[in-house]
Amino acid sequence: MIINNVLFKKYLVLIFFSVFCTIASSQNLAPFTTDGCSAFTDGTSTQKELWLPCCIRHDFSYWQGGTAKKKVIADHELHQCVVNLGQPSIARLMLLGVRIGGSPYFPSSFRWGYGWPFPRGYQHLSIKEKQQVAEQSKKIDLSLQQVIKAID
Repeated sequence: MIINNVLFKKYLVLIFFSVFCTIASSQNLAPFTTDGCSAFTDGTSTQKELWLPCCIRHDFSYWQGGTAKKKVIADHELHQCVVNLGQPSIARLMLLGVRIGGSPYFPSSFRWGYGWPFPRGYQHLSIKEKQQVAEQSKKIDLSLQQVIKAID
């Protein structure tokens, strides 16, 4: 009787996690939005949108989310993009800001994976989620698509 009870509990836990994982993986991706450089300026006083394209590309990565490794890559791509514009000091400040403020565990509009319902954390995108990213990407305004592709 005790063995059957333990076995039953194991099956119950297995069923619970199966249902939970199915629900968690079937969430819908919101349409892409960007706020530019979030709580940071989009450029200098003379070139007001100098690094805005870098931030839009960074937002595109943050909207999708994914693993912690992908976040590090996205943050370093933002840093390099701004460095390439001749702004290494600004790039260092921005990198520090996104490394601290872009956590997926803060319920902010600029968190890692902000396109998905909160909380998501760090996780690989499933095949279905990658399909959602592809479908939503087709709906992005053409001018934003050009900015996103130009930096690649």
